[in-house]
Amino acid sequence: MENILLCLNAVLPIFLIFALGFAARHLNLMDIGDVLKMNKIAFKVFLPFMMFANIYNAELEAAIRPDLILFALGSVLVIYLLSIAASLLYTKDKSKQGVIIQGIFRSNYVIVGMPIAGSLIPGADLSSVAVLVALVVCEFNILAVICLTLFNGHPFNLKSTLRSLATNPLILSSLAGIAFLLLDIRLPSFLDSAVESLSGVASPLMLFLLGAFIDFRAMRKFTRDLIFVCIGRLFIVPAVFLTVGYLAGFRGIEFAALIGAFASSTATTSFTMAQQMGSDAELAGDIVIVTSALCPLTLFLWSAVFTSLGVL
Repeated sequence: MENILLCLNAVLPIFLIFALGFAARHLNLMDIGDVLKMNKIAFKVFLPFMMFANIYNAELEAAIRPDLILFALGSVLVIYLLSIAASLLYTKDKSKQGVIIQGIFRSNYVIVGMPIAGSLIPGADLSSVAVLVALVVCEFNILAVICLTLFNGHPFNLKSTLRSLATNPLILSSLAGIAFLLLDIRLPSFLDSAVESLSGVASPLMLFLLGAFIDFRAMRKFTRDLIFVCIGRLFIVPAVFLTVGYLAGFRGIEFAALIGAFASSTATTSFTMAQQMGSDAELAGDIVIVTSALCPLTLFLWSAVFTSLGVL
């Protein structure tokens, strides 16, 4: 019961902000045109600052655990490749393929990772989790750009794909954060404060816009797709990769960090990126909502299973 309350406390704020956006749209405080314009601003301004700040603020020297980092990054890549195979076998609809791939492999680690790890292991040093979140989320962004460029229903163009990778603000900001972290470059206090303020806008703004964008009445047309993604994201991925992590010997805070990476809902940012890169944003938004709704229950399931095995 304590575990499910901890998970609910980490996830319920997402729904409160989502509900506010939904209410704003349906009270005619904003229309769909306003949502799309604000979404573009979030993608090009606030999200990059959030990515930079998450990496820049990590405590590198005290937090590097090579075995955990290599396992997590390698597992994400394997999940990504398996998601591509599953999506291509599941549907021939090219407008959906990239969104489904992203829905399965890309977890909500940037929002859920730290709170879940801290809740499952109270009082633990979370510096290793912070570094892992920064690196995994950077990998998520790079892989998401690739899949949404290759599988978005448009003819493949190598030059366009390379341009998308080279100019994507999330990738550029993540690389900048890594460079500042590795070179130990510190921002002046006034710039640091500004970056922190801007980065703090990203998560609530994305949730607000997601709530304003979604039409629950239209969700029924994606029922089959949503079931497919939920089974992959919330059951198959954690069942396989948490078990492998357990067999690999990860315990305590390291295993709690893996729960956030493999068992959380689809990333909120996947909606923003899908909309900005010409993929099916409606399906992407529905995937975020449904996986987020089920996430507290499945997080409780996986934490309870592995707690019984003495891992947490």
